[in-house]
Amino acid sequence: MPVSVVRSDGEAQARTPRVRHNLRRWHIWLGWVIGIPFLLWTVTGLVMVARPISEVRGEALLSEAHDLPSGLVPVPPAIGPRAVAGLKLEQRAEGPRWIVSYADGASRLADAATGRLLPPLGAADAARAVEARYAGAARVIGVDRISANEPPIDFRRPIDAWRVSMSDGTRFYVHAATGEIVAKRTSWWRIYDFMWGLHIMDLETREDAQNPWLIGFGIVSLVTTVLAIALLPLTIRRRRKKAEAAPAAE
Repeated sequence: MPVSVVRSDGEAQARTPRVRHNLRRWHIWLGWVIGIPFLLWTVTGLVMVARPISEVRGEALLSEAHDLPSGLVPVPPAIGPRAVAGLKLEQRAEGPRWIVSYADGASRLADAATGRLLPPLGAADAARAVEARYAGAARVIGVDRISANEPPIDFRRPIDAWRVSMSDGTRFYVHAATGEIVAKRTSWWRIYDFMWGLHIMDLETREDAQNPWLIGFGIVSLVTTVLAIALLPLTIRRRRKKAEAAPAAE
């Protein structure tokens, strides 16, 4: 015949402080673990909202491309035997240009007045492409070539390009084949980008928001919060019992 064991209220009351003590101990230790990431997330978040995002991106630094001249009758580009995926006509600093996109992913410029294919841009061409649309007060202080195989951290695109550096720290990236300004990076953009890498705990690519560090600390944060919620009613009950016991003791 089974024997049922009935626990007394005294045993339950004795167990409650032990549970509360263990929960509090885990909460404190997990709080120390998650303290540094919490501080990191707070600081990086504050820095990232310190400036308007339009200023960070440098949206006002480039004017819109000029319209094509009226009455233009473009000569079709001398494409050759290669398969073409698309053609686009745009105004550039040197005049109207065809942008020929080949099926293999390559691109070329062609003169709209003659149809002749043009060689890839040089450093001077890249500087002129930026100066033709630049709306700021800085000046060009340097132009260097960027390889598609090793793009800098503030570009991160597999494109052969020219990096045009300005005196205020802004950098423009100009596609070496098409002359298109494919990216602009202000000094604040680079600070923002570094803070974003810290925020998601990925300083290498600054794009992986599902990395193990971020997920791990997120789980620890969740457990710490759940423990705090569990401790709250236990703490309130303890304080209430102390308050009720105080008049009786008197």
